[in-house]
Formats: sequence, C-alpha cells, structure tokens
Amino acid sequence: MKKVIVIGGGAAGMAAALAAAGSGASVVLVEKNEKLGKKLFITGKGRCNLTNAADMKEVQEHVVSNPRFLFSAFRAFTNADIMRLVEENGCPLKTERGGRVFPVSDHSWDVINALEHALKKAGVRIRLNTSVKKLLTVPCDSGEDGKKQDSRVTGVLLSGGEVLEADAVILATGGLSYPSTGSDGDGHRFAGETGHRVTEMLPSLVPMNVKEHAAGELMGLSLRNVEIRILDGSKEKYREFGEMLFTHFGVSGPVILSASAVAGPLLKKKELKLLIDLKPALSAEQLDRRILRDFSEALNKDLRNALTDLFPARLISEVLFQAGLDPSLKVRDITKEERGRLVRTTKGLLFTLTGLRGFTEAIVTKGGVSVKDVDPSTMQSKVVKDLFFAGELLELDAMTGGFNLQIAWSTGFLAGKSATGC
Repeated sequence: MKKVIVIGGGAAGMAAALAAAGSGASVVLVEKNEKLGKKLFITGKGRCNLTNAADMKEVQEHVVSNPRFLFSAFRAFTNADIMRLVEENGCPLKTERGGRVFPVSDHSWDVINALEHALKKAGVRIRLNTSVKKLLTVPCDSGEDGKKQDSRVTGVLLSGGEVLEADAVILATGGLSYPSTGSDGDGHRFAGETGHRVTEMLPSLVPMNVKEHAAGELMGLSLRNVEIRILDGSKEKYREFGEMLFTHFGVSGPVILSASAVAGPLLKKKELKLLIDLKPALSAEQLDRRILRDFSEALNKDLRNALTDLFPARLISEVLFQAGLDPSLKVRDITKEERGRLVRTTKGLLFTLTGLRGFTEAIVTKGGVSVKDVDPSTMQSKVVKDLFFAGELLELDAMTGGFNLQIAWSTGFLAGKSATGC
C-alpha cells in the first residue's frame, strides 16, 4: 500500500487526501492549524461558495491565469463531483444567482463537517497543529518516460524533529491571501528549496485604492446595477456589470474584486482609469430624455435638488463636480450643452486607480509555483519525482463566483489520484 502525505488541510488538501485514500493509499493529512478548512470557513462571507454550477467549459472561461493548464484537472473532478461528494456526506446544497453554490444552511462549517466525515470514512489520518519544516529528497537520475528529474521526495521533516516517510507528497498549502488562516508561504518556500520556479505573487480579488479624495467621502455608498470599465490610456482592459462599493481608501464590491484580477499586474506599473456608468440600461439619448422629463417637473429648483430621483443623494455633489456644473444653478437656466455634460458624466464617472490592497484583504493569490514545472495531466512536479502540487499554491486564479474553489477541488483530486499511480 502506497504511503501518501498531504500537506495542507484546506480545500485542495482535503480533496487530495480523499482521492488518494479512495485509490487505496495510506494517507496522512498534515495541517498546521487547530482545525481543517480554516480559510474555507470564511469564504463567501462565511457561507462558503464552494463551486459554480455552470458548465465546466464556462467554469474554465472564468479562469484568469493559465486556464489551459486545467483541462485534465477539470475533466478528472467536476463541479458536479464536488457537489455530489458534499451532499452525500450530509450537507445539502443550493444554487443562487450567477450559478454560485452554497450549503442550504448558509453555514460554511457544514461543508467542512461533510468533508471531515468523508475523510474519516476513507481512513485518512489527520494530524492537526502539525507544521512541516522541510521536504526530504534524494537524488534521482531520471523520471518516468525518460524525463529528467533532479530528485525524488521521500517524506517530510516536521518542526518537532519527527520524520514522516512517504512514497508521495502532495503540497496543498495555499497562497498568501488571508495569512491569518495559515497561508504564510511555506509551500512556496518548499517549492523554491527543491528547485521549482515561483512567479511573482500579487493579491487578487481584492479592493483597489483610488487617488481622488472623493472616494473616501463616499465611504459606505453602494452602487447597484452599474457598469464599470477599466482603461489603460484609451485601451479598455475590463468591463463588467454589477455592484460596487466606495470605501475610505477607494473601491470594493463584486465587480471591483473581479476587475482586480485583470488590473493587478498593470497597477504594478501605472495608474489606470475607472469609469462608472451609473445608468447602463439607458443610452445617452434615453438618459437625456429622462433628465429632461425630470427637469420639466423641477424648473424652479436648484440643480442639486432636482437629481434625487436619478442618483443617490450622497453622489450628486460628485457627479456635478465632475460635470463642471454649479449645484445652485436653477434648472430652468441649464443649457443643452450643460445637460450634455451631465449625461456624459453619468455614463462615465471617473476615478483613478493607483494600486491593490494587501494580501490580508485578498480572496486569492495571483502567481505562485510555475505551472511550467508541473505536469498538468497528473499535477506531479517535473523537477522532483513523486512530489505533487494542488490549489492556490500554483499560479492559477479565477474570477469570483466559486471558480477558485473549483480549481482547488479539481487539482487536489487529480494530484491525490495521480500520487497513488492510478
């Protein structure tokens, strides 16, 4: 019976342990925290958006970094597979807007309990509060199929000095996001020490900083049903419809978090423009007619008091400022040209993005162990024989909506199954 060690008790690690045990291996799951799934516990604002119910082809289309690397993993273990696994172990699920899948209870702990139940049934030995100090390797002349591999993993050295021997080791230690959950870069260090390339890591699915002070003055204001555009000069880099939020430092909310996955690398080098279409359902001509109708009923009002049906009250001053309009101007005195400026500003409220917030606020990590050093058909290292990688540790990231967790489940399962030689 093969001995497999899985390092990391998050989504990818639990999936890997289940797959390895299900393929007949003796599995030890090593987790440095006091419980499994610590990051899983806080996902989806504590509700655990564990996957997305879209067709797997669409799931792959939502992967931002290296989507083609995931062909084999997504075939090996689909969203239907993780949903079935969780439900068969006592946690019923529901699908909400955008295909997001949650436990019916809205409690992430129920998903973790279901997975723990499955792990115990499969005979996986779980060691909590256990840290790994280093991977143990020996020289290796050649790998399978004649491919050169520098070394072979033989086990791990624990922080207390104990050695655990293994036929295969699976690294599933996560990225750098939410470091309070234990994601402190250990896996990247292990990878680097054994000769793997680790690409630059950035926070992703994270709020962004804005240059203008107005964003802070609008703190707490949520905008629904808006369309945002991210521009690099005149080139559009991202466009999305949905909800956003102003904060004391800039902007956040679903569409902003998703935009950060694309904007992040660019913001390392330059500032970007954020344009907000406050009325995306209306063309410029339709919006102008709407404004004329509202103005016809408020001819004697100050402009700032005639826009309360069009904008949130707190936003009016900023719209008028960017349009270059005097808030005290009487509606009856507004010219066609001034009304045109109001229309253009409404369709493109402008802010300047200056950077990303840190890893403590990021949902996932962009970058990590280079996929060039990993076989996508098995998740085995091309450098160290019998060493496998899974989850956020790899340079794989996707948009919000359960897609990142599906990457974890799929790569974890494929790594676990491959580690047993199945």
